[in-house]
Amino acid sequence: MRTTIGWRAAGPTALRRTSLERRDLRPDDIAVQVDYCGVCHTDLHALYAYDQQTKAPLVPGHEFTGVVAGTGGEVTTFSVGDRVAVGNIVDSCGVCAMCEAGQENFCHSFPTLTYGGTDRQDGSTTLGGYSREYVVRDTFAYPLPSGLAPAAAAPLMCAGVTVWEPLRSLGVRPGSRVAVAGLGGLGHLAVKMAVALGATTTVISRTQDKRDDARKLGAHDLIASTDNQQMATARDSFDVVIDTISAPHDLAPYLKLVAMDGTLSLLGYLGPVTVEAMDLLIGRKKLSSAGSGGRLATAEMLQFCADNRIAADIEVLPSSQVDTALDRLRRNDVRYRFVLDMSDLD
Repeated sequence: MRTTIGWRAAGPTALRRTSLERRDLRPDDIAVQVDYCGVCHTDLHALYAYDQQTKAPLVPGHEFTGVVAGTGGEVTTFSVGDRVAVGNIVDSCGVCAMCEAGQENFCHSFPTLTYGGTDRQDGSTTLGGYSREYVVRDTFAYPLPSGLAPAAAAPLMCAGVTVWEPLRSLGVRPGSRVAVAGLGGLGHLAVKMAVALGATTTVISRTQDKRDDARKLGAHDLIASTDNQQMATARDSFDVVIDTISAPHDLAPYLKLVAMDGTLSLLGYLGPVTVEAMDLLIGRKKLSSAGSGGRLATAEMLQFCADNRIAADIEVLPSSQVDTALDRLRRNDVRYRFVLDMSDLD
């Protein structure tokens, strides 16, 4: 086994620094020295749900960048010292219809998650990127393009690909009209990508307070969702509405903004929702969702971001301040993504 240092859950609101074991390299594995790891809302949810009585440890972190520190004997695509990025999926069955279509994120037997997942060979629980080293199959690691700074690129591996998937699958292109509801970790990247794809892009926020931020990100306008007149004026205006709001909310006002044959894509809140069929019927509107991305889409997203100079707006903290980052994230006190610098684990 390989030994490294990382941050393990010590309860729903705290982590402790501890020694961790990684598997010895299999023929198709690489070892990644983790330099930067993003802090995701999923990490918060996992910590809240964690049962300390379970035998399986919890080490969060599923969007990280670093350099290759070792390679298995059959690895030909990476060499020691290469810059790499890893997201929230580290394996899949590889043979189902979804995997064969390049949508490993929808694997019929469920993809192996970067943390809290079950290794498909030895049955162990995967431990995440809040650590100094991670061992991963080479096909689920991605070369980090030279145009991307590693710290700001880390959130692209979860938040970035999550918004990229619907933007691409729904055909956003020059002339498209896109609205992004919620301007947080997901939303600010959705704005940047939609603008770079050539879409006329509008932010939907509760108030006008984020108008300047929206403009700086490239948005063309901002609509206050609490302003009934603005919402009424924008009815049937958008081909795609990307909904990144993480809390339960009424979908009806956002469906009214969708143009005929357009789509509302839910990315933030993935729990039960209630929809009136008439809100879909009038205008032949569609309701969809998305999450993460397959290997082809992830690689495409990274190159697109490098070509268009897109990266997350981040605040970098040493990993020793992980509890501070999580506490501030709970209070939405970040613009727009925390990234942990893991070098203090040396």
